[in-house]
Amino acid sequence: MNDPNTSRIIDVLIAGAGPTGTTLAIDLVRRGLNVRIIDKAPHSFEGSRAKGIQPRTLEVFDDLGTIDEVLAASSDYPRLGIHLGPVAAPWRMFRNRERTADVPYPNTRLIPQYRTDSVLHDRLDQLGGRVEYGWELVEFVQDSTSVTATTTGDGGTEKITARYLVGAEGGSSAVRGQLGLSFLGTTDEQDRMLIVDAVTTGLTRDRWHTWPGVKGRFAGACPLPHSDLFQWMIRLAPDEEPPVGVEAITRRIQAHTRNRNIELSDIRWRSVFRPNIRLAEAYRRGRVFLAGDAAHVHTPAGAQGLNTGIQDAYNLGWKLAQVFAGADPQLLDTYEAERLPIAAGVLGLSTKKYEGIAKLDPSSLRRGKDEQQLSLTYYGGPLAPTNCDRTTTLQVGDRAPDAELLDTNGASVRLFDAFRGPHFTVIAYGRDATIASEELKWPNAGAPLRRVAVDAGEDFRRIYGIKGDTLLLIRPDGYIGHIATRNFLTSIQTAARALTPVAQQETAR
Repeated sequence: MNDPNTSRIIDVLIAGAGPTGTTLAIDLVRRGLNVRIIDKAPHSFEGSRAKGIQPRTLEVFDDLGTIDEVLAASSDYPRLGIHLGPVAAPWRMFRNRERTADVPYPNTRLIPQYRTDSVLHDRLDQLGGRVEYGWELVEFVQDSTSVTATTTGDGGTEKITARYLVGAEGGSSAVRGQLGLSFLGTTDEQDRMLIVDAVTTGLTRDRWHTWPGVKGRFAGACPLPHSDLFQWMIRLAPDEEPPVGVEAITRRIQAHTRNRNIELSDIRWRSVFRPNIRLAEAYRRGRVFLAGDAAHVHTPAGAQGLNTGIQDAYNLGWKLAQVFAGADPQLLDTYEAERLPIAAGVLGLSTKKYEGIAKLDPSSLRRGKDEQQLSLTYYGGPLAPTNCDRTTTLQVGDRAPDAELLDTNGASVRLFDAFRGPHFTVIAYGRDATIASEELKWPNAGAPLRRVAVDAGEDFRRIYGIKGDTLLLIRPDGYIGHIATRNFLTSIQTAARALTPVAQQETAR
């Protein structure tokens, strides 16, 4: 990261220091890029707006070096306690699963957003970066080589020139607005929900308490892990004025729950939420990109928005770094091509869940593999053509699963250990595939290549659907970039050209 007073051109300017923007900053900084990340808020977010971390996002955090802190700060989701008069019926949203060889983090984790932000900001600090709070991006101009942004803060006005700009500043994104991109979708002004983080007494902390009501009205209280806080969600009537202050909010909750033992104190955060269901018409204009809520906003049902934004950043980061290293700039076009359809599908899922909750549909309370985002694929996109080889279980564009292997000393190791870091990985199974892997030339510029030869491992063969000699190229974001079951060297060299610097290829370091 650079000194705010410098005037030299930086690589990337990121507007917005929530989970999406900070994830992107971490990924770019660890790749050696010069990055600045600004946020107009005076300090980091203090609420628990997004609180569910899906298994695929946990894998991203594993790669970025934050998984231990996230797991320590989170918990498994509690069962629901659906209050029907004097009875509270238990209901399991998730069927907690045991870790398997291919899915090391099988369960969605509950963690308030302020803790997620804190973990990510700490990691950025460890890498030598920092968030610049109190700086707002007000306008920008771009040409064929750079973007110059005007920012304002307590220190006055500063112009920042960067090769690329990424807007990750939420649903009201100034970057998206200046680009003139439509934010297609709906906002229901009559459907409002009061969200409150507060110390609460009179409830057990082993349940996510819900109280259904008529006409879709409900109240819910979710215990936030490792704290004395609950997040309250109170659906308001169309003409109802949201209560303000701890006494008024407590009275509103007691009236709905018919439980006068519930008492609130020490409100940490309060917001009135309206369900936005919107998708930007494009994720890029020239040298300016959108990510996270700046590109798509969701209902809170299903815990999809934050996770989708983090994976936007994870998709974009390595591509930006590769283009800086000399890859064809058309690689950046694949960001929108891969991520926009994913966001559209996730919007449909979260919207369906939210509508089901309003109708008291029990199925809307369940969470399964669709929400966990492990099965999302880029198959059929520009980097995953349908005419590639495949295995019996995987195709190009799919998530590369984990697997347990034995090293040369007979000790158990994870395939994710080989993936961890800002590099590509080539996995070779069988003699001919291994020879091709060893002969594969790789550019010295850009993300390096790690080579893994697998000569045994029943779990690996089963999970990866391997029947014979196979060569797989794994992208830096953990998706399969190529599968070859024949013509190993020629096939993988052709695939690598779209992903790597265009310079003369040399043997990898």
